[in-house]
Amino acid sequence: MPPRTLKLTLAYDGSAFHGWQVQPGKPTIQGTLADAIESLTAERLLPQGSGRTDAGVHALAQVATFQTSSSIPTANFRVVLNDRLPAAIRVLAIEEMPHDFHARHSARAKTYHYRIWRADVVPPFLARYVTHHPYPLDEVAMQQAAALVTGKHDFTSFAAVDPDRTLRLVEAVATEVSNHNEPQTTNVRSIYESRFERHGDEFVYIVRGGGFLHHMVRNLVGTFLLVGKGSIAPLDIPSILAARDRRAAGPTAHAEGLYLVQVEY
Repeated sequence: MPPRTLKLTLAYDGSAFHGWQVQPGKPTIQGTLADAIESLTAERLLPQGSGRTDAGVHALAQVATFQTSSSIPTANFRVVLNDRLPAAIRVLAIEEMPHDFHARHSARAKTYHYRIWRADVVPPFLARYVTHHPYPLDEVAMQQAAALVTGKHDFTSFAAVDPDRTLRLVEAVATEVSNHNEPQTTNVRSIYESRFERHGDEFVYIVRGGGFLHHMVRNLVGTFLLVGKGSIAPLDIPSILAARDRRAAGPTAHAEGLYLVQVEY
């Protein structure tokens, strides 16, 4: 019997983890999931995610795939995995997929939310899940700035500059698909939706795109916060994009406010 390809939809609280990717001696989502699967099937494998979330970043619907020789029904698989995983990681669904389905390579779009708490005091049960910014912000200007990154652009100015950049670029381009379903091998990305919404004391950034570079969403938020503070104007966004220089954009926003909300196939 050939191996089965299983698709897992996961939710997790990233607060206590060093991101998605397995790292020696550190708790990660990928490593913890691999351990739970091994305890069930006796197979040592590495589930592949739709993308890497950084340390402290959360997910409402991360997708992971792996191949297994186990014949355990998917419903039972989900129940037992949740029993063996820490409470901070939950398997929401498991589906059997065609052999060539891959969480990362098959993805067509992703949606992220970034939660900014605007009130003076953050409730203690929310402190790990929002970024606190009680200071004055021009939210209208931030909305105008967010709209200016929609479309197809070179997002080099909003990409992280670090030793992992080349590896992460390879991963990120796998989800960026052109009209002819061909991967783009540059920092050019297509953003389909970019806007802010007010929900009570929260100001939420919502972004949906074909692919994202490392730290891209957090660097966009950090730049939009500069707009809100009046340090730069909304109309500076096109020139920041055109600069293709990380130094032209704002600082990287904190991790705890970021959520991977949806992956589309």
